[in-house]
Amino acid sequence: MNNLNVSAALAAGIMILSSAATAGGQQPPAAEPSPPTSTEAPPANGGANDTQTHAVLSITSVEVIRSAHAPALDIIRVRGFVSSAGWEEVELVPLTRGVPADGMLQLVLVARPPEDASDATRYEPVEAILPLETNHPFRGVNVHAETNAVAITAMPGYAESKYVFEDCGQCVGKTFIPKGSSGSSNRAEVVREERLPPNTRIVRPADGMSGRESNPNRLTLMLDNDNRIVAAVWE
Repeated sequence: MNNLNVSAALAAGIMILSSAATAGGQQPPAAEPSPPTSTEAPPANGGANDTQTHAVLSITSVEVIRSAHAPALDIIRVRGFVSSAGWEEVELVPLTRGVPADGMLQLVLVARPPEDASDATRYEPVEAILPLETNHPFRGVNVHAETNAVAITAMPGYAESKYVFEDCGQCVGKTFIPKGSSGSSNRAEVVREERLPPNTRIVRPADGMSGRESNPNRLTLMLDNDNRIVAAVWE
């Protein structure tokens, strides 16, 4: 799935520029909304019928494109992955209010997850854009996801993540190897814990399921008594 929520990005861009203008002593148009007052990412409560947005699983690249003709216009383009199919309304949400002391615009890439848990398949690519007004005060941008962040310290520019976790789309039937264990050397037959997302939950036959609150960015692996994976689910 590759969603590009241009209208939401344009609205967010207007909010960013309005806060920057206010910090410089200019008054923004009365009809335009104020930017978010919180410096925290949108809430991520999870659960079936979840109506909230969540940070996407990971950022793969951030690019700032500058128009070739005056007046210059910078456009932020961010690509990433969500854990499964069914995520919608991908957008970049500003965490920065006013002009930051370090000149870095902080953003989070969010989307609305599917209502129900999903079997683990391949990751789904997503992207969003955010235009910035001419003469904006930012020297760079740092974009956050659930598991990583990617920054550009000078605009225009391009940066990408160096590592993406395995998606576990082919995990079922393989043997789970915990961190620190050698196990089989045949990668096709095993799933190593260190290659999975950091908050992966491992459930063995005798384990309870406390803390059952859902999280669409948490992978749960169900094992049998031989450490063989019998189910892989994004909650």
